[in-house]
Amino acid sequence: QVQLVESGGGVVQAGGSLRLSCAASERSFTPLAMAWFRQAPGKEIESVAAISWMGSNTYFADSVKGRFTISRDNDKKMVVLQMNSAKPEDTAIYYCARSQTTINASGSSRAYGYWGQGIQVTVSS
Repeated sequence: QVQLVESGGGVVQAGGSLRLSCAASERSFTPLAMAWFRQAPGKEIESVAAISWMGSNTYFADSVKGRFTISRDNDKKMVVLQMNSAKPEDTAIYYCARSQTTINASGSSRAYGYWGQGIQVTVSS
């Protein structure tokens, strides 16, 4: 069983930065893609960013391109979402996810079978 634990959430002012981390509990880090999704109040869950197993391929939603970066450290079993130039519309619960099927970065939630509990990010205007 894989457990994913997010950390680093909180409140940030618009224009500021926040760094979200996701740690995986599995004994050896399975060579599969990982991603971040988010869900704002009253809205459906949406993809934010994804990264392939070796980090050579990434995916970003149009709404965060140029502002967010995603990286992973397979030795530490972690994936990081760096949020820069934060906007109020980035306010949401952010979820870390790990694929069960693909090594490639995918923005589809159907590619991910393991999910963290989620962490709140609030961007104040």
